[in-house]
Amino acid sequence: MLVQLAIRDIVLIDRLDLEFGQGLTVLTGETGAGKSILLDAFSLSLGARGDGSLVRHGEAQGQVTAVFDLALEHPALAAARAQDIETDGELILRRVQMADGRTRAFVNDQPVSAQALRNIARGLVEIHGQHDDRALVDPSVHRQLIDAYGGLFAECAAVRQAHAALRAAETEFVDEQARLEKVRGEADYLRHAHAELTKLAPELGEEAALAERRTAMMQAEKVSAELRDAYEAVAGNESPLSALSSVMRRLERRQDQAPELINPAVQALDAALSAFDIAGQTLDQALRLADYDPAELERVEERLFALRAAGRKYSVATDALAALAEKIADDLAALDAGEAHLVKLEKAVGAAQSAYDAAARTLSARRKAAAKELEKAVNAELAPLKLEGASFLVQFKQDAAAAGPAGIDQLEFWVKTNPGTKPGPLMKVASGGELARFMLALKVVLADRGSAPTLVFDEIDTGVGGAVAEAIGQRLARLARGVQVLAVTHAPQVAAQAKGHFRIAKDAMDKGKRMATRVTHLANEARREEIARMLAGATITEEARAAAGRLLAGTG
Repeated sequence: MLVQLAIRDIVLIDRLDLEFGQGLTVLTGETGAGKSILLDAFSLSLGARGDGSLVRHGEAQGQVTAVFDLALEHPALAAARAQDIETDGELILRRVQMADGRTRAFVNDQPVSAQALRNIARGLVEIHGQHDDRALVDPSVHRQLIDAYGGLFAECAAVRQAHAALRAAETEFVDEQARLEKVRGEADYLRHAHAELTKLAPELGEEAALAERRTAMMQAEKVSAELRDAYEAVAGNESPLSALSSVMRRLERRQDQAPELINPAVQALDAALSAFDIAGQTLDQALRLADYDPAELERVEERLFALRAAGRKYSVATDALAALAEKIADDLAALDAGEAHLVKLEKAVGAAQSAYDAAARTLSARRKAAAKELEKAVNAELAPLKLEGASFLVQFKQDAAAAGPAGIDQLEFWVKTNPGTKPGPLMKVASGGELARFMLALKVVLADRGSAPTLVFDEIDTGVGGAVAEAIGQRLARLARGVQVLAVTHAPQVAAQAKGHFRIAKDAMDKGKRMATRVTHLANEARREEIARMLAGATITEEARAAAGRLLAGTG
């Protein structure tokens, strides 16, 4: 609940510190005293749109701080922790409004965005007034209120889970269907590629081995030709061995005639012949080593070129052809298996749809029952609020096309303000005063079913008096047994029901040069005097004081 509210330099408020307790607290005062300013300042701390005109004249900035004490499991604390804000159950919301229009927001003294502040504050306070276009008049939350009133948390959870399972099954089916469609479109290509690669049978590292073998054989071809020419020159038909042998034999026959001349020549020729013989043998051996099969070179080149052509065709490295062949085989196998798997997934979608439909129908039936109970409870509250001829009803429509995690139901609160008139949406049919009283009846019924811990009612008693005002006060007091209620009121019958009472007034300052709003906590005689003023007006009579006393006594 709200425990403290501190306001600095907002419009006519220079400095204000208020403390609030449980139950019903009223704020009273004459028109123009500053009650609206107080609520505007409070709304600013909850994340309402800022405005530089809110800053007190002559000041650079204003500030509003609201302190809440909450149960540890309250959703607002979870929202704060989601923003990495530490809290032990206390939330301090602070908003600084600059005169130039800029604002700054803080939660537990940690800077946050205005949106983050609103998200945290959303579950803390509900503000209701004659022209409120939020909270209970917002059709988007009516379904949530029915669920809370009926205690349908388990049914709602079952529908959410069934919807999530349905969406997951549909997504898996659609993804698999898209994958298979793509594979089906490429099926002919895949089969052709699979046949071609299966026939080619590429192996990892095969290209490098073939290229190395081809290079070796091509180099051998060039060397072999040179070796053959050398062998022909040394030991072939063009060899000088025959001529040298003939010359040496002729010299040997002449050795005896001039040995000193011939012997060295013969020895030299013999050495030359031996060298030629060794060279011939060496060249013959080299030729045998360099020998290769041209057919083999042709086979190697054909294989190498086939691998490289396949690599270019399928846009992969030749070493990746084997992996590609395996992947294509897997895709073709998946195409065959995928058709059967797709049928299974389609059946899973049907089963998930049936489960969702069953959960949604169960929730819808229980919502209808809860809606009837809510209609009965709210209508029982209308007559004392001077809405005798009015009725409240829940417009209930099932829309399977709009099925979602919240089910298939479209709900909206409708009212009929007079017998014989046509019912319509709460916000469109009810007048300002009627709307406020309808909302009060709803809040009394829904008080312990998901309500915010602090409710603010802004002059919902306007235009009524006597028994109706007393009925409003009684219902506010009853509502305050479960939640904290703050009410801005002009009705003494409402004020008399309060547990806490603040009077708002304007005081002159600086010898009448400027005005300031002051808020005073009232108790005992001061409170009786204020209620007497509300009864009598400007001149408080003894009769008014006596009537105020009776009102207070009647609520004791």
